[in-house]
Amino acid sequence: MNRLPALAASLLVAVSALADPVSETQVSVADVSKPGVPGKAYLAQTIIAAPVPRLCGIIEDYAAYPGFMPNTEQARVVQAGEGFALVDMTLKLPMGKIKKYRLRMEPKNTPALCRLAWKLVPQPELKQEDTIADTSGYWDLQPLAADKNKSVVKYYVYSDPGPVPMGLGWIVDSLGKDSLPKTLEALRARAK
Repeated sequence: MNRLPALAASLLVAVSALADPVSETQVSVADVSKPGVPGKAYLAQTIIAAPVPRLCGIIEDYAAYPGFMPNTEQARVVQAGEGFALVDMTLKLPMGKIKKYRLRMEPKNTPALCRLAWKLVPQPELKQEDTIADTSGYWDLQPLAADKNKSVVKYYVYSDPGPVPMGLGWIVDSLGKDSLPKTLEALRARAK
C-alpha cells in the first residue's frame, strides 16, 4: 500500500496546524495526530543557517543517522535503486529495549528543494515485540525566501509503536514529540 501521496496531503494539514512562526532559534512542534488512528503524528519546523543542498546531503546519508537521530543505534542500507533505498534501522530505547524495522526512503529533489519521504516496509521475520507497528514521515527543506543560505526545515513523523506495556507510555513520547526538537537541533549542529 503506497501511503506517500497521503503524506503530501497531510503536509498541508500539518503545516496549518503549526501556530508558532518559524524561528531560527527554536523548534516548533505540533501534534497532528488523527482521532481514531493508532499512534501519534507530529510536525516540527525551524530555520537552519545552511543551504538546502548541505542539509539534504546530511539527511540522505542514512548510515550517518546514529550521529544525529536520537535513539538510532544503526542505519544500514540493504538495497538501493532508482528513487529509493531500503534502510534497516535499529533503535536503542530506554530500559534496554531494542527495536528493529526497515524503511523505504524516497528522495525527491530539485535544485531548490529537498524532500525525503519514508514508510515502513513490513518484515514478517521480526517478532512483534522486536519491531514497531508502523511509521512514516518526511523531511521537507526549502530555502528561506529572504536568505537562500538558510533553510526552512519541516520534519513530519507518524509512529505507532504497537502494544505498549502499562506505565511505559512515556517511551512513546520519547520516540515522538520529545525526539523531534532533539533531531532538528542535532541537524542544525551537524550543518555548522
